Amino acid sequence: MSEQSAMTKDRITIKGRDGAFGAYIARPKALPAPAVVVLQELFGVNADIRKTCDELAEQGYIAVAPDLFWRQEPGVDLSVTSEADWQHGLRLYQAYDRDAGARDVKDTANAVSKLPGCTGKVAVLGYCLGALMTFLTAVRYGVDVAVAYHGGDTEKYLGEVDRLDAPLLMHLAEEDEFISKAAQAEIKAAIMRLDAPKAIESLVAGSNSNTREE
Repeated sequence: MSEQSAMTKDRITIKGRDGAFGAYIARPKALPAPAVVVLQELFGVNADIRKTCDELAEQGYIAVAPDLFWRQEPGVDLSVTSEADWQHGLRLYQAYDRDAGARDVKDTANAVSKLPGCTGKVAVLGYCLGALMTFLTAVRYGVDVAVAYHGGDTEKYLGEVDRLDAPLLMHLAEEDEFISKAAQAEIKAAIMRLDAPKAIESLVAGSNSNTREE
């Protein structure tokens, strides 16, 4: 049996403080294992996010992607190549309650840490909207490790950055059409002065491609 076929993929329910919501899960062949909570872009828990979970499971992690849009429209699964899906996702993104979302992410991390086969160590990894939610969850509630790709609007929450004490790896694209160079400079300055372990990777001449190929 191949490692890929030995992985198990499924859906689970997270019982959060504000209600129950679904999540995609991919489990590795070998347990116990640490876990990664994978946070979506504005396209929902789509094929790209599920693929990221599957790849993490291949690497030996339990990977869980919660449905961040469950209050608005459960089960969103949009395509990055469809203009109609882009507009659909943008409407959901603009109406999204970020404060409630950060609670959902923390509740997901707590639930995942207690899953059978989990070592109790849980990282949070997010893209775009998910990257912002990774940052907000880390500064408000604490996480074991945080990884954020292209977190738009992060600069609006830098007043909370002093509460960050988890290791943070942040990826920014210098030519990102959604995060200005001025905003990127603010983010870098605020984070790099912290005592917490951190690193910011700037992709020179890069852009936010909204795919998992970065």
